[in-house]
Amino acid sequence: MNFQHTEDRRMLADTLNRFIAEQYGFSTRDTIARSTSGFSADMWQRFAELGVIGALFDEADGGFGGQGFDIAVVFEALGRGLVVEPFLDTLIVGRALAHAGNAAQRTRIASFIDGSQVAALAHDEPGSHYEDARVSTRAEQQDGGYVLNGAKGVVQQAEHANVLLVSARTSGEAFDEAGISLFVVPRDAAGVNVRGYAKIDGGRAAEVTFDNVRVDADALAGTEGSGFATLEHARGYGVLALAAEALGAMDVARDFTLDYLRTRKQFGVPIGSFQALQHRMADVLLEIEQARSAVINAAAAIEAPRAQRERALSAAKYTIGRIGARVAEEAIQLHGGIGMTWELPLAHYAKRLVMIDHQLGDEDHHLARYIAFGREAA
Repeated sequence: MNFQHTEDRRMLADTLNRFIAEQYGFSTRDTIARSTSGFSADMWQRFAELGVIGALFDEADGGFGGQGFDIAVVFEALGRGLVVEPFLDTLIVGRALAHAGNAAQRTRIASFIDGSQVAALAHDEPGSHYEDARVSTRAEQQDGGYVLNGAKGVVQQAEHANVLLVSARTSGEAFDEAGISLFVVPRDAAGVNVRGYAKIDGGRAAEVTFDNVRVDADALAGTEGSGFATLEHARGYGVLALAAEALGAMDVARDFTLDYLRTRKQFGVPIGSFQALQHRMADVLLEIEQARSAVINAAAAIEAPRAQRERALSAAKYTIGRIGARVAEEAIQLHGGIGMTWELPLAHYAKRLVMIDHQLGDEDHHLARYIAFGREAA
């Protein structure tokens, strides 16, 4: 299999990397990340005009890419710039609607691509620990539609989202895969309550509660009770995206550290000349290349049969979680005390690498999934 990027992907990567370097430098990013909105609507529109969002979706849905390597290219560049705009949830919600949405819901994807609407996934619940099927929020049929009640936690950019994709249980018990349904809910619908807060790695998220939220029957995405498969499908793209984002962040942390080792002097010589530090840095470089291989494997398997796809995705997420933490730790330690300062960009990259491990399942969760799908395939 040829893993070389196509000419179109190379052009996309070059364009996006250049735009981020010139227009989204660290000081700009830091200002945006710490703002009251947690992202820049202007930057979001400019990313859309560059075609970056469109690269995440198939031509059938108005995009011009949508394959695993397209997503990896985009998110690797976003990771290099620590971009906080809502690419991840846009990808997951858009993919879910493309997979199971009705005709009207699928037309929303075009508004995601052109940057006119922001989407957020409302799936994880307070007290959950990455259990994919744990859904206690209820949706009951009433007067030809549905009434939603429940709570969701850590909903990315929910304060500024136009639409929420909400998982709710229409039947079964809290941990059953069967009985989960997905609903497209306007964020400003009556009974939707949003409490936003700043995230430790930049940007904003929110706790969202649903208090007798009434939606029409056509708000249901897909078939009632069969939403788990759609969630798994869409979140799989999210896992790939996070793994690629982490890879981009690791590349930058590596470059920062190598530059520091070449310039910081002790006893009159660069500390990079010390053999002990050379060995530590060599180990980091090897680990990053292993992470790169895992991302490539996941991107290649994103459209494979379920067991093969999920094993590759969980292998990548586990690898990224383990190696991301090591790269963050080594980069900080090799910088010494300065590595912990807020003013140094490296500290923000290290923080983001640690936080990526906790999105869409940490390394322990994905190791268990990898083992489970391996048994299933045996």
